[in-house]
Amino acid sequence: MKETPPGSRHDHGGQDNDAKVLRLRGEASEFENFHPPPPPRGRGIRAVPLRVILPNLVTLLALSMGLTAIRFAIEGQFETAVVAVIAAAILDGLDGRIARALRSTSRFGAELDSLADFVAFGVAPALILYFWGLHEIKSFGWFAALVFAIAAALRLARFNVMIDDPNRPSWQAHFFTGMPAPAGAIVGLLPLYLNLSILAVPNARALVPFEIAYVLIVAFLMASRIPHFSGKRIGRVPREYVIAVLFGIAACILLLATFTMEMLIVLTLVYLATIPFAIRRFNAYLAADAARQATTAGAPPVAQARK
Repeated sequence: MKETPPGSRHDHGGQDNDAKVLRLRGEASEFENFHPPPPPRGRGIRAVPLRVILPNLVTLLALSMGLTAIRFAIEGQFETAVVAVIAAAILDGLDGRIARALRSTSRFGAELDSLADFVAFGVAPALILYFWGLHEIKSFGWFAALVFAIAAALRLARFNVMIDDPNRPSWQAHFFTGMPAPAGAIVGLLPLYLNLSILAVPNARALVPFEIAYVLIVAFLMASRIPHFSGKRIGRVPREYVIAVLFGIAACILLLATFTMEMLIVLTLVYLATIPFAIRRFNAYLAADAARQATTAGAPPVAQARK
């Protein structure tokens, strides 16, 4: 009988134990070498260029002017309230041009501009008109003020939607769809101009129904799709007309500063007189565009024309 060497029966068991120890040591070494990932770092505060802040600052100034106009209207200082609305309109015309010149246009700036315009050119003129004379017929006067503010909000909302329309023809950039909110505010305050100017039209209760009707007409012009001329695409002035243009602008500014209410009456009437011409010009562009599309649709393909 063959003898088994001592310890040979335990060789397999010892090898298994050694393998387990090595495996455990390997796992331990892997655990020791494991380094958890660092915690996610928070987003640091990024510096915003001054060219981005400047247009938004001008917009906030326009908003402040609108709120200030409401304050002066509550205090009965209607002439100062009108001047504050005019200042807001001037600042509103500057912020967009500054943003485009500095190449700092943004979606944030567009939304902020719309909110500021609603307060300065929707809420402020409505309250000024109500505190000035529309309160004489309380329910109808307040109704007219509400309609005016709502029309301004609808006009601004439609403007924001139409900006993102990729299918809009390029020639439509020469027109506004509906009366712009700043123009609506200035035009809507015409009854105040007539009262505060040298004409001194009395602020009588008998005239309030006509004032309400006028405010509702202006609100309709803002909410409607009636085209109005846009000054955003005014190109370069020919060299031979530079002196005349500078003289005209300087004269208008001086007259506006000296005879504020009288000049606002003239500018309002001139603006209202341009509406029929804007409609006629818009329809001419529309007819030309339709004729161009019809010609393009009716033309045979190139391949068929060659055949």
